[in-house]
Amino acid sequence: MLIAATSSHAPFFAGLLLGASLIIAIGAQNAFVLRQGLLQSHRFPVALFCAMSDAVLIAAGVGGLGAAVGQHPRLLAVVACAGALVLLWYGVQALRRAFHPEVLTPDTHLNTSTMWQVLATCAGFTWLNPHVYLDTVLLIGSLASPWPWPGPRVWFGVGAATSSFIWFFGLAYGARLLAPLFRKPMAWRVLDVLIALVMWGIAGKLLLSFLAP
Repeated sequence: MLIAATSSHAPFFAGLLLGASLIIAIGAQNAFVLRQGLLQSHRFPVALFCAMSDAVLIAAGVGGLGAAVGQHPRLLAVVACAGALVLLWYGVQALRRAFHPEVLTPDTHLNTSTMWQVLATCAGFTWLNPHVYLDTVLLIGSLASPWPWPGPRVWFGVGAATSSFIWFFGLAYGARLLAPLFRKPMAWRVLDVLIALVMWGIAGKLLLSFLAP
């Protein structure tokens, strides 16, 4: 039991770290969740909807794409290297944002809508965003494929999904504490630099795992 638990730590924290790096970025969905948190309106269903949506898409990537690619070693190497290149590009984008920081300024003066209206809007921000599919189904799915199936790969997906739950619920319920901080460009500058370093670190390890003799 101890050996099994220990073996699950590495893929879980790898997925958790990757998921956190991908999800913590300025965007319409995060701004919407933050606004609902500031209004203290339908925070739980909004956070749950966003987190569950990520979990479903991550499961599709880890269970479908990852399993399919894992059966072809050469294709696995190509996809893993492609995923590493995407991570490198995400790191470059994060670093560029650090030099030109933005600020989350959700409008807190809108009238409160019903829960279903809020969830409908949240669904649009979530499921109509092409970057969501790139990050969850394709990127996380491909980066999960080097982990053996099912155990470590499933733990990798669980880690990535856990980061979504932590982020969305933390953002929704901690909005009043976070909002003053993240209205300052310097806060986003520091955060984006950290994201860039994490992205490049993961990409480097992924490339070395395939290029090393």
